[in-house]
Parts: sequence; C-alpha cells; structure tokens
Amino acid sequence: MNKVILMGRLTKDPEVRYTQTNNTLVASFSLAVNRRFARQGEERQADFINIVAWSKTGEFCSKYFKKGQQVGIIGRIQTRTWDDEQGQKHYVTEVVAEEAYFADSKRDGEASGSFEDTFGEAVTQSAEFQVTSSDDDLPF
Repeated sequence: MNKVILMGRLTKDPEVRYTQTNNTLVASFSLAVNRRFARQGEERQADFINIVAWSKTGEFCSKYFKKGQQVGIIGRIQTRTWDDEQGQKHYVTEVVAEEAYFADSKRDGEASGSFEDTFGEAVTQSAEFQVTSSDDDLPF
C-alpha cells in the first residue's frame, strides 16, 4: 500500500506546466510540514516535501493554493530517475497528489460553507483534517 497524508504550508505558489505529448496540466509545489516533536530548547523543524498534481487536481491547486496557505494533501509517493546531458543520473522522490484540501481557517469576508469550484464539485474541508488555531497544535 502506498498512501501519504500531509498537512503543511506552501513554500511558494504552485508552478504550472503542460506535458509535451498530450498537453496535460501539471502543478508542482512544495509543502513545509512541521515535525511532530522538537527537542527541548530547539526550534521546531520542518520537512520540505515536493508535490506534483495532475489534471483536475493540478488545476484546482494552481487556481486556489497560494504561498503560505495551509493545505492537506492525500496521495502516493513516487520515485523516478533521469540522466542529464553530462550522463549524470538524478533521483527524485515526490508525492503525487490525488486529493487536495484547504486546511486554513476561513478568512474574514469569505462566504461560509462550501463553494463550487470550476469543475462543479463542492469543495469542503475534509473531516480528516481538523482546523487548528496554531501550527504548534497540529492534530498528528
């Protein structure tokens, strides 16, 4: 089984590109995910995890996710390799997003409840993620 559940903050706005073969949208971004514990007297550390979202999920992320926003991602880990022009082999491990959720509390002036995204599906906060008032009180 290969399943990943992450909650963290975007380190920058998602970058969008399209594949050459069939013009499929791909959104790439990185999440800063706080580690659960910090050593006494030390600052809490975070892991920076690369995320790739394809097609509709990628379009949703590129439209609604912004730098600094807290989001939840459900997906799978994927590894891949490639050789550059000098023949050097490169290795990448990333999370392929299958589901993406808002995890921030609602901002002032936003409508309450869910809203319709461009695909006609209601976008709501997942019951799997609890909204917390501080990053220090993450539920996991």
